[in-house]
Amino acid sequence: MQKSVFITGASSGIGFCAAQTLHQRGYHVIVACRKESDVLRLKELGFDTVALDVDDKHSIDRAANEVLALCHGRLFGLFNNAGFGVYGELNSISREQLEGQFSTNFFGVHQLTLKLLPAMLQHHEGRIIQTSSVMGIISTPGRGAYAASKYALEAWSDALRLELKGTGIHVSLIEPGPIHTRFTHNVAQTQQDKPVKNPGIAERFTLTPEHVVAKLVHALESPRPRIRYSVTLLTVAVRFLKRLLPDCLMDKILAGQGKKA
Repeated sequence: MQKSVFITGASSGIGFCAAQTLHQRGYHVIVACRKESDVLRLKELGFDTVALDVDDKHSIDRAANEVLALCHGRLFGLFNNAGFGVYGELNSISREQLEGQFSTNFFGVHQLTLKLLPAMLQHHEGRIIQTSSVMGIISTPGRGAYAASKYALEAWSDALRLELKGTGIHVSLIEPGPIHTRFTHNVAQTQQDKPVKNPGIAERFTLTPEHVVAKLVHALESPRPRIRYSVTLLTVAVRFLKRLLPDCLMDKILAGQGKKA
């Protein structure tokens, strides 16, 4: 039987690459986009498509019901990939902006996953895979709101993984560093006079969406998927250094990050 996988944030970048790759590997791919123009474009490419705004709880309910109908109540994979960043010093971010950051990157993941989880539980198999970030491991000046949402996603995924032990459903986190996508262009900057930018050295470690999708494929197809997948040398180094160094030294390393052009 052809396995069904649902991908959010599939209009471009990692999500679109994932949709193409999984389709080529024989999966029944269902994709979600926020903009109607993207929904129509992906439908023309042959994908089963639903409109989804993960910042809108009613949109999530509607999309989940459509997904369940399209997969006939049996969903194997959920790739929670949709998200965006609010960048700026914390004293420049309003409560409403912070709520919006969490609504898209975290609350929407919670609601959508719980709506679709029964379609995995009743068949005793499934893979839930989250796009986290290196910012789910560390936080730097100007990226506190985004990092907080990814820290929350990491903790939530750890709890869900433990709660689903023995059900046949695996939960994995993919933690990319810098990736060539439109994410940076879509960041909401709260301080236009001093926007947060990646330091110049980050370009040396920037990879493509295909590198992320390779980890996604492993998480879907391995009999023993990993709990966390680090993508880019930067993420590997950060995870190692955070384990090795005391907080005061990590602070010295991270203090200037995000303020460099």
